[in-house]
Amino acid sequence: MKKNNLPVMILAGGFGTRLREETEFMPKPMVPIGNKPILWHIMKLYSHYGFYRFIICLGYKGHMIKDYFLNYRLQGIDFTVKTKFGKIIEHQTNCEEWEVTLVDTGFDCYTGGRIARASKYIDTKSFLLTYGDGVSNVDILKLLEFHKSHGKLATLTGVNMPPRFGNLEVKDNSVVSFMEKRKITEEWINGGFFVLEKDFLNYLSIDSSCVLEKDPLFNASKDGQLMIYKHHGFWQCMDTLRERNMLEEMWKSSPPWKVWEDEKAEYRNIKKVFSPDKQAVI
Repeated sequence: MKKNNLPVMILAGGFGTRLREETEFMPKPMVPIGNKPILWHIMKLYSHYGFYRFIICLGYKGHMIKDYFLNYRLQGIDFTVKTKFGKIIEHQTNCEEWEVTLVDTGFDCYTGGRIARASKYIDTKSFLLTYGDGVSNVDILKLLEFHKSHGKLATLTGVNMPPRFGNLEVKDNSVVSFMEKRKITEEWINGGFFVLEKDFLNYLSIDSSCVLEKDPLFNASKDGQLMIYKHHGFWQCMDTLRERNMLEEMWKSSPPWKVWEDEKAEYRNIKKVFSPDKQAVI
């Protein structure tokens, strides 16, 4: 896939209070699906479509996300540690060629404020944005093409949210019909996966109380600058332990958001060079 220079901003600073069973110990984007953080799954989707530059907005327990990427080279590969000399021999290399900018956007800050505070690292006219807790099989290139076609400042991906419970038809306190859960087809919710023009930042403030989903998107809509890309495929957020467990079970079988091919770490030919005193120099 051809590389695309547009940066992808990911909101990864919230408290994740509805998933307290996991987020008491780690930020929600680091909660694993399989043996990888959900943040990695989101980045792999974008990477599949050629996007390799990421801006991660940090907040709650952000140091754990920093540590993950600082040690990313050694994730999932074989390596040897020479304890006497403090040398590490990497026998493999990871496949991802990502450029990840990690931005401390405040411990107690809402989404709009985080975007505004991290915006100094946006160096292109357009950029992409999504939440660090939702996976999808949305075609990012088609989303971007749609955004370019209308010329507005903002596009959000609209998704159908299936009801969690069956629907009851009631008459005179009697249930006259029980309808199984069915997918809503004409009601849309914000699924993230935005494409934004840099001028959209004018709707935001660095103030910690600025909420993207309130005044900024409302005002953009009022100004006729907000469009929806309707995604009819898979989308799922991870707000609760039930949803986390559901995604885990999907990952074990046939995860619908996994549009990328498996890549294996490449083995390296390690050449040892010896100094005159017979000590290996790596």
